[in-house]
Amino acid sequence: QLQLVESGGGLVQPGGSLRLSCAASGFTSDDYVIGWFRQAPGKEREGVSCSSGSDGSTYYADSVKGRFTISRDDAKNTVYLQMNSLKPEDTGVYYCAYRFSPRSTAQAMCVMLVEPGVYEYDYWGQGTQVIVSA
Repeated sequence: QLQLVESGGGLVQPGGSLRLSCAASGFTSDDYVIGWFRQAPGKEREGVSCSSGSDGSTYYADSVKGRFTISRDDAKNTVYLQMNSLKPEDTGVYYCAYRFSPRSTAQAMCVMLVEPGVYEYDYWGQGTQVIVSA
């Protein structure tokens, strides 16, 4: 059974950093993409970042590019989201999410999952709250 458990959220001042972790289990192949999306009160869900399970390629929303980094530690089955130079508009609940994707289309799938559109992840965790405030 596939499981995703996020941790690492909290309260941070503008300009600060946080690292979110996602403990993943139940994957049966490398044919997937894994990423993060966030949702703030009263706002639409927003894709943040995505990584291909097969080749590790990554994709970021323009709003976080250059500030956030997605990475994986396969030995620990953990995905991270390093968030630097945080802004108040980064506040929200952050979800780690998974979608099956053949490796040949994984990079394109990441783009479609991060950019606003009709594609959604298949599974996601319970979320972790991030609050950026002075």
